[in-house]
Formats: sequence, structure tokens, C-alpha cells
Amino acid sequence: MSDQVSQIAMRIADLREASDLSVTQMAEACGIPEAEYISFEGGKADIPISFLIKLNEVFHVDMTELLTGEAPRLNVLSVTRKGKGQDIKREDHYVYKNLAYNFLHRKIEPLYVTIEPEENRELVPNRHDGQEFDYILAGAMRIMVGEHDIILNEGDSIYYDSRTPHAMQAHGGAPVHFLAMVIP
Repeated sequence: MSDQVSQIAMRIADLREASDLSVTQMAEACGIPEAEYISFEGGKADIPISFLIKLNEVFHVDMTELLTGEAPRLNVLSVTRKGKGQDIKREDHYVYKNLAYNFLHRKIEPLYVTIEPEENRELVPNRHDGQEFDYILAGAMRIMVGEHDIILNEGDSIYYDSRTPHAMQAHGGAPVHFLAMVIP
């Protein structure tokens, strides 16, 4: 597992212990099997965004702190220049860049997401609390939300209940780039 995943796992374990919660209590709070929670906290498995969002709710801690160990400091505005943002390096189907990582008390997680054509061929579903808005910036994306199978092209958008299992993949042989607004 990557060094970033190991560092995130260590922060999760520290937060759980500081909160005086057991592994069983955390697994229940996150709505996942205990073995899955143990693999995330132990740095043995890739940590999905949906799990990080759930940890934000449980610990009342900003995702930036979970990812970097540093608290965001800005509370009036945050500018993120083209090509910048906080990389969320994980061994997942998608490449994420958090576009407001340094803004304190965010109400949404604005993410720039890239999916390469060869990624998520099996359409492995994801789910997390809240809602999500995705806007296609370049390329085309196949998205499945529940039983719905939709192709989105540049300029198209979708808004959905992210508790519904959903999966995405690039469509048409080129990468897809999109803006995802995750609202916990």
C-alpha cells in the first residue's frame, strides 16, 4: 500500500483511540463489516472516498486533516489554480484532486476526477451518504446509478442520491475529466 494510505490509516487509528471507540463501534458507525474496517485502519486496503466522507461525519474532522494531517486554515475564500489542488493518491479506479482542501468547514467536497479508459471495466459500485453532482468537463463517461445506465458527454451533468450504488468508467476510448461535488 502507498505511503499516503499508511499515513491516513495511522491517523484513523489515532482518531478512533482518542475518541475511545472500539473497532466494532467504528465499523458499525461506518456501516461496514468489521473486517473491512480493520483492513482500512491497518493500511492493508485502499481507502475509498466514501469511507473518508463517513469518517468526517463520525469524527467531525475535515477530510484534509485525514488526508494530510494538517487542518485547513482559510475561512473567507480559497482559490485553486488550474492543475493544482490536493491530490488524493490512492490505488483506486479514479484519480481525485480536492479543489477546496484548504477551506475550513466545507459544506461540500469539490473534486476534480479523472478516469482513464482502462479503469473500472467491471463497474465496481461505490456508495456513501449524501448526494453528488457530477459535471463532465472533457470526454464521455458511462455512469450506473442503481439500475440506470447513462452515457454523459462533455457539458452534461448528473445529480443523484449517493447512497444508491453508483459506478463510473470512461466511455469512448479517451479519459473522462469531471467535476464531482460530494455533499455529505
